[in-house]
Amino acid sequence: MNINSALKVGVLGFGGLGQAAARILTPKQEMTWVAAADLKGYSYCERGLDPDKLISTYHEKGSIGYCDPYGTFSNKSIQDLLETKAVDGYFLALPNLPNTFMADVTKQFVASGWRGVLVDALKRTSAVEQLLNLKDELAQAGITYLTGCGATPGLLTAAATIAAQSYAEVHHVRISFGVGIANWEAYRATIREDIAHLPGFDVEKAKGMSDAEVKTFLDKTNGILTLENMEHADDIMLELAGVCARDRVTVGGVVNTRSPKKPLSTNVQVTGRTFDGKISTHTFTLGDETSMAANVCGPAFGYLKAGIELHRRGIYGLFTAAEIMPKFVK
Repeated sequence: MNINSALKVGVLGFGGLGQAAARILTPKQEMTWVAAADLKGYSYCERGLDPDKLISTYHEKGSIGYCDPYGTFSNKSIQDLLETKAVDGYFLALPNLPNTFMADVTKQFVASGWRGVLVDALKRTSAVEQLLNLKDELAQAGITYLTGCGATPGLLTAAATIAAQSYAEVHHVRISFGVGIANWEAYRATIREDIAHLPGFDVEKAKGMSDAEVKTFLDKTNGILTLENMEHADDIMLELAGVCARDRVTVGGVVNTRSPKKPLSTNVQVTGRTFDGKISTHTFTLGDETSMAANVCGPAFGYLKAGIELHRRGIYGLFTAAEIMPKFVK
């Protein structure tokens, strides 16, 4: 895509992923990070925001609304940003807690009259299904929305879609992820979403846990979360893309909340039958040195660039990471 001037992009949510997204964007020439929002306020600078300044302000004072001179306090930070600031597209680095949260935010965008591109890194199948119900409304509003554009769903789902092309029939897609983080508190919302997948938990219970309760639970597991047969939107995305039925997709992984070293190598295995009757498995493995943040935020902005290209061509509505090829952001 020929870009005459840098795209103005925003990041909604300023927890661990939002802060990583800011650092990933800073050296980019094709995108300028101009807007960010948290629960208590937002910051906007048309020339580009300083990640170090915003991150330090967030940690010291609890909101980027304190960041002088670009910060503004607001209990409706997303709405205020949409109504007053020019932004081409947003990465929704928001916790989907409760499970309706992302759909509710999307309705806010539709109602505002804003036109542009949205990208998320949603995990749960049911959350993506809620967005599918908004597909027509998004199209009518002139919004191009790409969902499930993180690592899994996202990077690995797209890889599975490409790998499936070798086969006449796909028998099974198995996604296994390993995540290592030095301190769970840097990714509180993400860890809560993972806990919600464990036996005996659900989204509401995980959302209601205090930080002290999460810490106590992690102490019991030595900081390790082992996740199996997760409700992960890779299944519905691959089904919508025509790769295979969702019951042929399984997702699981291990999260170590006390060490940056991955407990296992993140990979996707696609098993199928070729046109000449051979059964085979393709495996795509991510390098252990790439962090969760790199594997989530990098693809998200690649999909945001692709979404802006679609939007400029007048193509609106809802798409998934298994339908659209991301564009590399220089």
